[in-house]
Order: sequence, then C-alpha cells, then structure tokens
Amino acid sequence: MADASAPTPMMAQYLSLKREAGDCLLFYRMGDFFELFFDDAKRASAVLDIALTSRGEHDGAPVPMCGVPVHSAESYLARLIRAGCRVAIAEQVESPEEAKKRGGSKALVRRDIVRFVTAGTLTEEALLEPRRANLLVAACELRGTCGIAACDISTGRMELEECDPGSLDATLARFAASEVVAPEGWDAAPPDAISRPARDFASDEGEARLKSVHGVATLDGFGDFSRPMLAAAGGLIAYLDHVGRGSLPLLLPPEMRGSDSVLAMDQATRASLEIIEAQGGGRQGSLLAEVDRCVTGAGARQLAEDLATPLANRAAIGRRHDLVHFFHADPLLRADLREVLRGLPDIGRALGRVVAGRGSPRDLGQLRDGLAEARRIGDYLQPRGDKPDLLSELLPRLGGHGALTDLLSRALVAAPPTERGSGGFIAEGYDAALDELRAVSGNARRAIAAMEARYRDDTGIAALKIKHNGVLGYFIEVPARHADKLMTPESGFTHRQTMANAVRFNSLQLHEEAGRIAEAGAHALAAEDAHFEELVGEVVNAREKIAATAAALARLDVAAGQAERAAEGGWCRPEILDDPCLEIEGGRHPVVEAALARAGERFVANDCRLASEDRLWLIGGPNMGGKSTFLRQNALIVLLGQAGGFVPAASARIGLVDRLFSRVGASDNLARGRSTFMVEMVETAAILAQASERSFVILDEVGRGTSTYDGLALAWAVAEAIHEVNRCRCLFATHYHELSRLADSCPSLSLHHVRAKEWKGELVLLHELAEGAADRSYGLAVARLAGVPREVVARAKAVLEKLEKGRAETGGLAAGLGELPLFAAAAEAEEEQCDALRDRLHGLDVDALSPREALDLLYELKREAGEA
Repeated sequence: MADASAPTPMMAQYLSLKREAGDCLLFYRMGDFFELFFDDAKRASAVLDIALTSRGEHDGAPVPMCGVPVHSAESYLARLIRAGCRVAIAEQVESPEEAKKRGGSKALVRRDIVRFVTAGTLTEEALLEPRRANLLVAACELRGTCGIAACDISTGRMELEECDPGSLDATLARFAASEVVAPEGWDAAPPDAISRPARDFASDEGEARLKSVHGVATLDGFGDFSRPMLAAAGGLIAYLDHVGRGSLPLLLPPEMRGSDSVLAMDQATRASLEIIEAQGGGRQGSLLAEVDRCVTGAGARQLAEDLATPLANRAAIGRRHDLVHFFHADPLLRADLREVLRGLPDIGRALGRVVAGRGSPRDLGQLRDGLAEARRIGDYLQPRGDKPDLLSELLPRLGGHGALTDLLSRALVAAPPTERGSGGFIAEGYDAALDELRAVSGNARRAIAAMEARYRDDTGIAALKIKHNGVLGYFIEVPARHADKLMTPESGFTHRQTMANAVRFNSLQLHEEAGRIAEAGAHALAAEDAHFEELVGEVVNAREKIAATAAALARLDVAAGQAERAAEGGWCRPEILDDPCLEIEGGRHPVVEAALARAGERFVANDCRLASEDRLWLIGGPNMGGKSTFLRQNALIVLLGQAGGFVPAASARIGLVDRLFSRVGASDNLARGRSTFMVEMVETAAILAQASERSFVILDEVGRGTSTYDGLALAWAVAEAIHEVNRCRCLFATHYHELSRLADSCPSLSLHHVRAKEWKGELVLLHELAEGAADRSYGLAVARLAGVPREVVARAKAVLEKLEKGRAETGGLAAGLGELPLFAAAAEAEEEQCDALRDRLHGLDVDALSPREALDLLYELKREAGEA
C-alpha cells in the first residue's frame, strides 16, 4: 500500500528543484504559469500583491501557492529583484508528448532550473534601467591584499583591481554594485554579500577561467594581473557560470585599473556630496541628475561612472577636457551630433543579450541600425580639422562593420519582432528557398479561401466558414441549424466537434491543404531559426569590435552632453595643475543653483583661493548662511574637473587631488550601534589617518555632537592636526569663535566668514564669503527665523547675556589656549614624558622589590603619569 504521506510525483519534483534553488524563489513552470509554493509563495504574494491560494496537501497541511503568467513574467521579476529577491527559473525541458513516449500517459514532464535571475546578472531590457549601469562585483583577500573583479554583463565590460583591506569599503562604494559575491567564511566580506565556495576564488583557477573565456594561452596581452585580481575574477566567472547554468554572458577582455589612477573617496564622502544619489535615495537632487545632458542610455551610464570614478592622472583628464572643449566651441556641430545620437539604439546592451543567448531579432535589428549610424557619425566627424587626440582615437572604432552591417541589412526586415518563435523577421529575397516556402504557404491559404467559397456554393450554406485555432488546426464551421446537411456520409465532410450554436467538420481536401500549410510553415520557421543562429554567430565573432563602438559612442555622448551643460550654465574649462592649489573664481553649487533658479532666485557665487601658504580656511558665520554650500561646491568643482568635465565657475585652477574627503553633516547609524557623534568621529579619524598633502578636505562643525568644552577641544586639535600633520588643502567650517586664535600660531591658516547682518531686528543672510573672523553666530536670530516662539528666544537672549558676562570675567572658553604648544610640539612633549617613564620602568629590578616598596613605587609612577 502506498504511503499516504509521500509527496506526489509533481511535488517530489518541485522539492528536488527547490533544494537546488537554495534561498532563491523558485518559479516552477506549469503550462502557461510560473507557480510558487510554500514560503516562496507567501513571500512572492506579499511583494507582488497577488492572491495566495493553496494546492493539495503536504505533511497533512495545505500547500500555499501563487503564480504569475509566463507571458508577463518579466514585469513580476523586475518587482521581485527590486525587493531584493533572487529567482530560479525552472522550465519544462520536454513536451508532454515526449514525456508520454518516455514514461507512458501518466509520465511527469521533466523540468530543470535553466537560469538564476539575480540583481547583478540581468540582461533583459525590461529589467534594466537604461541610464544606470548594473554591476556585479566579486571580492576576496589573498596574502593581505584584496582583489576586486567587476563587470556589467549587460554590456560585457570587466575591470580588475586590487586594494589594501582598509580601503575595501571605499573601493566597493565606488562601484555601487547591484550584487557582491565573496568567499564563504571571509570576515571582511560586506554584510549583504552572497557567499560562494572558497575554492571558486583560487587564483590559478581564475587565471584558467579567464584564458578559457577569451580563448588565449596567456593573459599578458590584457595586462599584468596580480594573484588577488585573478582570484576575484575566478570567483566572479564561477558565479556567472552557476547562475547561467553553464552558459556565460558577454565578457570582454578585462581591463586593469590601479587605485592610484582615480580620485579616492570613501563612502561617507560619496553620500555627503550626493554624487549619484541624493541623501534621501533616488537620482533626483543628485549631482548626476543636474549634470546629465546625455541623450543615450549608454552615455548616461558612462557619465555616472566618470563622476563616481574621477581621474587622478593629469594627462588623461586633459584629454577629456579637450574633447569637451571641441564640442563646446562648435554649437552647430554639437547639436547635429546630439540629434543623431538621440535616435541610436543601445547597441551595447543589445550585444550583451545576443551573446548571452537571450537575444531577439529586434536586438539584431538594433545592432544593424546602431552600427550603420556609428559609421555615419564617424564620416561626419572625420573631416573636422584640429581634432583632439581622444576624438582621433575614437573615430576608428566607429567604422569597420561594413560587412556585418550589410549582412544584417540584407537578412532582416525593417522592423524585426521581439520574438523569434513566430518567424517573419528574415527579409524577402535573402533566401530563395525560404521565399518559396512562404509562397507555398501563401498559395495554400489562398486555396483555402477559394475552397471556402466553393463549399458555400456546393452546400448552399452562406454562413459556412473555414477557421483555424491552435487545438484543431483548420476546420469547417456551420451554424447548428445547417449541420444535418453535412452529416450524411455522401456529403464528403467528417464531423469533428459540436458546439452550442455551431458544428465543426473536416474534409479530405481541407486536410491536405492544411498539411501543406503546416509543413511549409514549419520548414519556413526552421529556416528562419537557422538564419537567426547564423547571424548571431557573426555578431558573436565581432563582439569586441562592436563593444568598442558602443563605448566610443557613449564617450562622444558624454563629451557633447558636458559641453551642452557648460554652455547652459556658463561653466568654464578648469586648468589642472601639479601644484597643490585651488583657485576658483565665482564658484557655484550646481544643484543648489538649479534649485534656486527654479524658484526664481539667484545663487551668490564665491571665490576660493587655497595655496601652500594659505591652505587651511577657518570659516565662521550663522547657520543657513551658506557655509555648507560653499564647502560642498568646492568639493564638487574638484570632482567635476577631475572627472573630465567643465565646472560651474568663472575660472578654476585645480591642483591635482589624490583623495577627496567630505565630513559635512552626520546621522545615527543605529544598525552598527553608532551615535551621530560616533559617526562624526569615525569619519574624522579616517581623514586624519589618510589625507595627504595632495588631498582636499571639507569639514563642517567638528565636535558639535558633544559638550561645548569637549567639542571645542576636539575641533582645536583636529584643526591643528590638519595644519601641522596632514598639511592638505582644507575648508573648515565652525561655530567656535575661539578657534580664530589658531591664526596666531598656524601660519597657513586664514580666517573667513559668511556675511550676515541684522536690520530692524531681522537677520539678513547675504551668502557672501568675506575675510576675517565672524563676530558672532547669530544663533538666536536664526532661531527666530525658524519660528521658535518669541518668549523662548527672549529667554535665550537673557541666558546668553549672562553667559557672555561670565566669559568676559573668566577670559572665555579659550582662555589659555593661545599659550598651548602647537599640535606637533604637544605630541612630542607627551612622547618625551612617555619615554622617561619607559626608561625608569626598564631599569627596575622587579624581583628585588618588597611588596611595600612595589606599592609605593606604583603610587609614585601614577602621580608622575597624572602630572604628564
């Protein structure tokens, strides 16, 4: 007797596939639906807001179930991926007829997981954002060095680099990856990383995988990759092989990027400056949104990468500036180019789908049209005189596809469909045999139309029709009241189906014509399918050249868009120097300026001049006066300039920056157990530990998260350290007036303030920067502006007068600070005291001391340490 608790064959198959799917939701194909069961169904129904039902029982309990139609699965997948889910697709890998031949009438159709759909491995147009790259990153550590492998499989671009473990978070932040994979058991792995077997990250295996993918015997032609880089590449390719079930996507030859070739920024700086995303999330309000004037998705993705990864190489920056200037100087040329670019398909992503085996006839059509337009752009730009070096380098990449473009043009119809299963995408005249099959099919259909007319005449049934559906194929249909006339054996018709109001028949002649149509149609579909595979093969063979064309078009779009933005806003070309300076005349914050313009207000521009002899500006003034805006705008000008674009200023001279730090504002990080002040101190510590003489730092209100005395002491010490130890260019905004005394002992520090004045009891914020210390912070006036009740402001004013009177009598909070030695001298004095204690301890014979003598000595040493 069968075990009543045993799962049905279908459920047993599902459970087996679910074990293979692991933590992924399993889309289990059943006819025209993908079904989900158990916890997968509960989770998916909540995310997708679809009905949760049940199907049968398992272990005595109803099995939760929900499902989505196969034809609209992509839209549901997109929502699941955005919600952080990963999905395994289990398809039917044989037809019901094949299952019956294999195991009888009750045999279960075989299913298998054909693909894993994850955030970092998407290629479908409907699942990707056109203007945002979709990066998958693999990271690991080998011999004290972290290897990084990053790729966007929708376009095939792949980069390898390495960094020290302390810079791992900053490096990963730069990529803003959709998905990160790391070895199991690696303590430094990001919290949200997907764990993969450690054996996948073996460097020798990574080297072998790269050689296999690109069909080479050595990687020397691609670059001198380190073992950590190769280990990360191995982990990335192994993961792609896993999710693709043995079918790899487009992977172009890896590019090597050195950490010293880019402007380094940590995650706190990126978030503070809102480069790619605004603080609240989303693109709106970010620097990217305000700068982006690209007319193609590929250009927008390239611009985002440029802003996220500014350069630290003066020559490379200059090449980008030259190209932007070329288009900025010729508005007509720029307009013509942008008009052509605007109509281009995204050939990079179309190529990615084709190589990954997920391409369609429409993708081939996009490649045909895009490559033809690329050649047209190249022909248009080639005759231009005085071309910049970067343009001369890009132009050859726009052509060279004549044979492929001609083949695709001859083979494909003007507007190929998105599905290949129904055919109709191979152009007439490309294949004579295919044309003949189509003619047979077309003639047969005309024959059926003639047959229908003849049957009407022969039977006298004017309502007789010959129809077709997917189950019965072709059939003759008459109203039920006329059916008796065709039921007789001598009528030549054979009864097939009786409906409520109609009866369906067949005939020998119709059967023969239907067979000819089906045979010709099947052969035609097979022929088109074979041609599709041939065309795909030609595209795959040219994949690297096509990818180079796509990258060249994206770079042209970025340069033309940057020139357009510069022309709109009166931006200037910055001069990049080796000297550690920052000289900006009439600088503006691009995002704030645009917001004010939309509100009908004018942005007040300000100058900034930092040099070796004046590298640290201490900036005071009221809240809302513009200090934070001034700090950020100068950081953004540096970033934009080193990304290769023009900048929002009347003029700009930028000494090359190696690291950019922004500590402006902070918030609690409760998930990591950090208060606002702890976050502030962690970020400040990172600056003091990493900033070099070539760095640029902006600091706002250091020490404000603790008591006044603690905060002032910290701000004083940090400012001294920046001046004496790091010696970097720095804008330091503060409300502590006492810090102005640092100007007496720090020769490279100067005092500045944002101007404000009170007029008839009201605060007027001028948003202008002036030299000298601020006379006060106008805190009560700002509180009044914010709507604090008048009686509260009045009481605060009385308390303030009392405090200021006490300060005047005692010398104020900073009394005696001016007599303190400078940061370095104080550190040396402390070190000397420590050395004296070490010397004394070193000379002790601990075994010769009595307990009483040891106790007395301990008290004595404690007093000395306290005096230190």
